[in-house]
Amino acid sequence: MGMGYDVVIRGGRWFDGTGAPSAVRNIGLKDGKVAAVSEAELDTDGAEVVDAAGKWVMPGFVDIHTHYDAEVLSAPGLGESVRHGVTTVVFGSCSLSTVHVEPLDAADLFSRVEAVPREHVLATLEEKKTWSSASEYISAIEGLPLGPNVAMFLGHSDLRASVMGLGRSTDEGVKPSDAEIRRMELLLVDALRAGMLGMSEMRNPWDKLDGERYRSRTLPSTYATRTERKRLQRILRSSGRVLQSVPNLSFPVALIPALWSAIGRGGNKPLRTSYLTAADVKANPLIMHIMGPLARVVNRLGADFRWQHLPVPFKVYADGIDLVVFEEFGAGAAALHLKDAVERNALLRDEGYRRWFRREYENKFTPRVWHRDLHDAHIVDCPDDSVIGKTFGQVGDERGVHPVDAFLDLVVEHGTKVRWHTTISNHRPKALNKLSSLPEVQMGFSDAGAHLRNMAFYNFPLRLLRRAHREGFMTAERAVHRLTGELASWYGIDAGHLREGDRADLVIVDPERLGPELDEIHEAPAEAFGGMMRMVNRNDATVAAVFVAGNRVFGEGEYAPGLGRRRTGRFLRVGEARGTVDPRTLGSADATLA
Repeated sequence: MGMGYDVVIRGGRWFDGTGAPSAVRNIGLKDGKVAAVSEAELDTDGAEVVDAAGKWVMPGFVDIHTHYDAEVLSAPGLGESVRHGVTTVVFGSCSLSTVHVEPLDAADLFSRVEAVPREHVLATLEEKKTWSSASEYISAIEGLPLGPNVAMFLGHSDLRASVMGLGRSTDEGVKPSDAEIRRMELLLVDALRAGMLGMSEMRNPWDKLDGERYRSRTLPSTYATRTERKRLQRILRSSGRVLQSVPNLSFPVALIPALWSAIGRGGNKPLRTSYLTAADVKANPLIMHIMGPLARVVNRLGADFRWQHLPVPFKVYADGIDLVVFEEFGAGAAALHLKDAVERNALLRDEGYRRWFRREYENKFTPRVWHRDLHDAHIVDCPDDSVIGKTFGQVGDERGVHPVDAFLDLVVEHGTKVRWHTTISNHRPKALNKLSSLPEVQMGFSDAGAHLRNMAFYNFPLRLLRRAHREGFMTAERAVHRLTGELASWYGIDAGHLREGDRADLVIVDPERLGPELDEIHEAPAEAFGGMMRMVNRNDATVAAVFVAGNRVFGEGEYAPGLGRRRTGRFLRVGEARGTVDPRTLGSADATLA
């Protein structure tokens, strides 16, 4: 008697996510799991049959750094990730989560930092927030019709603001009491017991609050005392959970004590740590050569440290001056502090302000992420057609003015209708291949769900696969492993593998369609944010099909009718048994494509 598979995937090149050699196999899915991986033909009686000849069948990708925390509440299908083969997403990055803070505080925490519309974040949380603890939050997330699986960090800014209040937690003159730190400890323990990955923190002072009450203060996590950090890290260390962190980019030397704290000493376990970010930065091309050796030394001394790395060129777009890189220097932050267009334009016109901007623009010796070269900032749209296709530097040369003045003149005249782009890092192919190959880095940092008008890296796994396949700097098996099983194993979640007994989260990719279209940027309305146009990727010919828990959620260029209306994904808790399937994700015809 046959197995009675729900789905049979025939003749594809199968990758198991461990880095082992791939092979042509037939794969049978049953009850949300991989029931068979076989050289022999499988019984297809009653099964949906997928012809995967010439295609790659691999575990669904794991995206370890997203900001879907608000979007998931209104658009839980998270289709922009799913359609590119991502079947597991991680929330709660950069110290930001919505577990404990009230809606107004959450809106002020998220909106400016992650460039999402504040009014929609606030309205969504006011309508949807019913939880007051980590376990209640997870139950609420599992009550949504999730498309992909979800794992998450508890954000330190969320934790701190909920205990101290947003105002006190962002006041330099206020230190948490012992009782307040104890309360943070208890909430962190509660989150870890509920199955969260660990805690995310923020040390970089460039990320600022939105709203009117405490506008332009840095995130609460940046104000943490040494005692507070040490006590919270002790919990992470003893439990083997992860600290995700962002270093102080204004004071890079501060990275040294932070890395030292990750080392296990005196009988203590290492603090498992993931830091942003390994990149070939235009502003400092030498820094990439330090990252691998630095992590290697720390790990040899007893740490368990990884850099996060986006394995594609970091190309960003901006509407006018609305781009987070301007937060890294005083003149830029002063402009972003002003929400009112009239006030902002008055500032941008002021000659004293412009002298300040030019001085900081020309200072080559301050820490920076943006290269601050307006000859490398390309205008793609503007009501003044004569400047489209040029750089701000070229416009300045033609007008006989400083590039800063050319930029500010256009912003004053046209505001956010001046659209432009630049590439900040990962612009040199050989350097990018070197970084992507380092064992001390993790593939991630897509920021999916954030910076909706600034960038789109939803398809970064496909772009890494293309480079591996076409350039051969790493094997396809290793590239798949780096995007799947390597990440899931390090974070301790049941994902990223495609062996008999694993949950059937998988993607089928056509390697012949890993072409230049992967680099294209498109726009599409964001359902969760009032239909605003977000930047997206579109590679529908490349991704033949995506399955979550055995349910087809995308294929042949279309979402399954049930995506976002019926749950296929689940909340992944640390330490769960392999192949855990929620029965509520099984057995619905509207989860498959017609």
